Amino acid sequence: MRLSELSERSGIATATIKYYLREGLLPPGERVSATQAEYGESHLRRLRLVRALVQVGRLPIATAREVLAHVDDESLGRTIRLGAALWALPHGPEPDEEAPETAAARAEVDALLDRLGWTGAREIGELSPVYRSLVAGLATLARLGYPYESAQLEEHARLMHEVAVRDLDQMETCPTRSQQVEMAVASAVLHEPLLASLRRLAQEEESARRYGY
Repeated sequence: MRLSELSERSGIATATIKYYLREGLLPPGERVSATQAEYGESHLRRLRLVRALVQVGRLPIATAREVLAHVDDESLGRTIRLGAALWALPHGPEPDEEAPETAAARAEVDALLDRLGWTGAREIGELSPVYRSLVAGLATLARLGYPYESAQLEEHARLMHEVAVRDLDQMETCPTRSQQVEMAVASAVLHEPLLASLRRLAQEEESARRYGY
């Protein structure tokens, strides 16, 4: 398809598509002349992902470019490729190493990973921004007087593992590894807010069942 059709099908203005091309967020089309190029379904799919990152996820262009570079890096194994793309997304604050609660939170996270048998996450540990964000979150809760009980933390972790299993099952329906990583990144940006909304709706429903209106 030509640029005008790509714009029409994606719902994105041609000027914006040209901007994404200049910024390296969208791969160039196949040249058919000195001034024209053709684009395929992969460009349409990539545009949807770029829009999710930039417009919904509010990622800066430089961050979106980094995420997409990992998505496209076929030299990486599937787990590293997926992890690198997801790690490039924004995360929570870093642990405050000056706070006395941080060491206890880190020990709690390590003990949790051991109990769950999550050997990969345990081995990566501090290298993962997700791990560090979890440590920071637990430390903050403890400092504010709302500590997360170990049993509850483990229960929630096991529930989230079930979500992760379904996420990867869905991801594996995509025909190529690039598309699989694209889906995982889009899911992180688009689906995580939905999970939070579902949790709150479930709380509202359970409250009504228990206590009435």
